[in-house]
Amino acid sequence: MRNRTYTEDAAPGADVTVAGWVHEIRDLGGIAFLILRDRTGKIQVKFEKDEMDDDLVETGLGVSRESVISVTGAVDEEPRAPTGVEITPTAVEVVAAADTELPLDPSGKVDAELSTRLNNRTLDLRKPEVKAIFEIRSEIQRAAREMFREHDCTEINTPKIVATGTEGGTELFPITYFGEEAFMNQSPQLFKQLIAGSGIERVFEIGPIFRAEEHNTPRHLNEATSIDFEGAFCDHTEAMDVAEAIVKSVYEAVAENCEAQLDALGIADEFEVPEGDFPRLTYEEAIERINATGALDEQLVWGDDLPTEGEHALGEDVGEHYFITDWPSDIKPFYIMDHEDDESLSTGFDLMHPRMELVSGGQREHRYEHLIEGFEQQGLDPDAFEYYTKMFKYGMPPHAGFGLGGERLVMTVLGLENIREAVLFPRDRQRLSP
Repeated sequence: MRNRTYTEDAAPGADVTVAGWVHEIRDLGGIAFLILRDRTGKIQVKFEKDEMDDDLVETGLGVSRESVISVTGAVDEEPRAPTGVEITPTAVEVVAAADTELPLDPSGKVDAELSTRLNNRTLDLRKPEVKAIFEIRSEIQRAAREMFREHDCTEINTPKIVATGTEGGTELFPITYFGEEAFMNQSPQLFKQLIAGSGIERVFEIGPIFRAEEHNTPRHLNEATSIDFEGAFCDHTEAMDVAEAIVKSVYEAVAENCEAQLDALGIADEFEVPEGDFPRLTYEEAIERINATGALDEQLVWGDDLPTEGEHALGEDVGEHYFITDWPSDIKPFYIMDHEDDESLSTGFDLMHPRMELVSGGQREHRYEHLIEGFEQQGLDPDAFEYYTKMFKYGMPPHAGFGLGGERLVMTVLGLENIREAVLFPRDRQRLSP
């Protein structure tokens, strides 16, 4: 809208045109106030009924909440107004009227169930605390990109429609691709490895992944955002260094650039940036510490995956971000390289927040013969992945990387209870629309 002034820029003595949503109307008889809201804040519009044109008053006070309006008038100082100024209008235009019955209350005075909020996300995002989540999410991705570039990485985009799954199995969404069967990609894993071996060497991607897992939990989605890194001539310890740097940079950026958003969420005073190096526990140390907590009915033994209850117990015990390293080879994917001095141990690692896993990564198997053996050991047909495996015949350097869950990162940074709070339009078993 030409010549529009944002509410935060409306200064006493100026004639302005502001536009936004009708947040609230308070009619006190001879005088009434309309609170207009835009993306920068709110401003009070004063109607002195006996001194104004009847049509102007009727238009301004007859409009329903959440309607889009434009107000033109003079800005005056008013200490009693919510922002210390108010507009005396000379013109009010109803740009788009809203229904009088709203499916939820954007003012936040009346709570709504999460399902109702997600069904009406446009209205939900008008609440400052909800909008704040996605402004912070944007800052998180900006900070991650900047830190990747500081680590000399090139941003890439890999296919999301593929002929085979990244890790095989049944957790794939099949689609028809010009008469052929194809799948939505589970991960950029195989493609980012190919690019790391191309001479570009260090790459990152922030993009969607799709997993047909029948989860129904507060921390799983079927369409998620993965923050990926792959680096040639890197080992697993260097990849862990990059993952740690990314997570720390995100917290630092949010603390520095999102004070208003943290305040809107009510967590500004308690928000803490991680300090010091993240502890690195071996898998063996992790199961020993979990067992020592007594949190599980049965003791974990070598080769067990870590149950959610065990992760929570270990997270409480450690009390900060931490890595789990040296996982058993048998429970890591075929492309994870084993330690040269002990093939029962992999170079795989996970980066954990005390509440949940954030990152999975490791050094990759770059030797063709060993890679093919890994496929066969996990019951996968190497011929189905020929586009990938053949490149390992042409000089594939040692490389390592990781995948970081974007929504889980937002969720843990902000202390959200449900991962769907961190997604504009979540996709899970029950939700395909909007």
